[in-house]
Amino acid sequence: MYKTIIVHVDESPLTEARVRAAAGLAATHESHLVGCAATGMSWPAYAMLTGSMAVTPVNEFEVLRSTARACLERFMERARRLGVESLEQRMVEDENRDALLLQARYADLVVTGQDAGDAATVRGLPQYLAMHGVRPVLVVPPSYEGAPIADSVVVGWDGSAQAIRAIAGAMPVLTRARSVRLALVNADLESGLHGDEPGADMALYLARHGVRVEVVRERAQASVGDALIAIARDSGADLLVTGAFGHSRYREIVLGGVTRVLLDRAPLPVLMAH
Repeated sequence: MYKTIIVHVDESPLTEARVRAAAGLAATHESHLVGCAATGMSWPAYAMLTGSMAVTPVNEFEVLRSTARACLERFMERARRLGVESLEQRMVEDENRDALLLQARYADLVVTGQDAGDAATVRGLPQYLAMHGVRPVLVVPPSYEGAPIADSVVVGWDGSAQAIRAIAGAMPVLTRARSVRLALVNADLESGLHGDEPGADMALYLARHGVRVEVVRERAQASVGDALIAIARDSGADLLVTGAFGHSRYREIVLGGVTRVLLDRAPLPVLMAH
């Protein structure tokens, strides 16, 4: 069960989608929902930055505090309107990444938004939280309108430790799902990780947890990320679960990393862990 869920709150209009997703999960799992807003930097850092400039640091920094507080007030109104009963707001005087990493230590799940090019969005936040955090991260696309999450789920399975951690982090939703498809893309290229019958061992593991699972094997010429999106679309899935992977910037551009594809283009919520 997800007993505590953290959702990232900021000035972006895309906050609405992620709060809607977090509220839906909180209602389903009877979770305590925490809205977290950051000032963008700490007071000492701000004072050092502005100390040599002709401004009054205290007054200027209070604007950042006021903005964060306003974001949290809107979050509380939204969450109450969506029926969440157990609520809390936290303002952190720090950079967004560090603030959420710290707060995530005391939660079961972190909810944030997809990179969408919005001016108020913290670029690179989802992958940073997934790669450096200790909790699974639910990344919500701007198009999300409030449909139940985890009625139908696609799990990207490649035999990796990252995928195992993502499955563990998603177990509360997998056990509730009506349908779970364990998707293996080009499994023959990683035969050493999959064994004689790719997907069979993980499917059995999930079945023992009460998960209604079927194995789907796909051979694709496109990227694995695009193949997973296609499987999710064709099966009518409302959640995609996958491991998060990081490469050098050069390799990510050349190879079109799975994580980057999903974070940029997935039309449905994606739960990731590293």
